[in-house]
Amino acid sequence: MAKYVYPAIFTLEESGMYSVKFPDIEGCFTCGNDLADAMEAAQDALCLMIYDIEEMNGDIPLPSNIKTVKTNDNEFVSLISCDTLEYRKLFHSKAVKKTLTIPAWLNTTAEKQGVNFSQVLQDALKEKLDLY
Repeated sequence: MAKYVYPAIFTLEESGMYSVKFPDIEGCFTCGNDLADAMEAAQDALCLMIYDIEEMNGDIPLPSNIKTVKTNDNEFVSLISCDTLEYRKLFHSKAVKKTLTIPAWLNTTAEKQGVNFSQVLQDALKEKLDLY
C-alpha cells in the first residue's frame, strides 16, 4: 500500500470526449466527457487497478519515464497519482470484530478509567504499521 504515479495517455476523440490509457498497467482504460472528468476517471481507474494488484499480491509494474511515452497528434501524456491506502480508508471502513486476550488486571484498570478498547487498538495498529 503506497502512493503511485504513472503516465497516462489522453486521446481527444472526435466526439470531444477524452479516452485514457495507462501504458504500464495492462487493461487500465477509462474516459471522460471533458478533460477534468477524464483526469478524475484516470485517477480512479489507476487506483482501482493497483489496489486489485495489491490484493492479489501481484507485482506492481514500474512506471515508464514520461519522456519516453510515445503519443500521436491528438494525444498528450500526463502523470496521474493515486494512494491505495486512502482508497482503502474511503471504501473499506466497515468495522470488523476481533477477539483478543489481555490480563484481567489490565482490563479492570482500563475499564475504571473509561478506556475505549477499540480506539486504543486502532491507534496502536496505526502506530505499529506506520500509518499516521
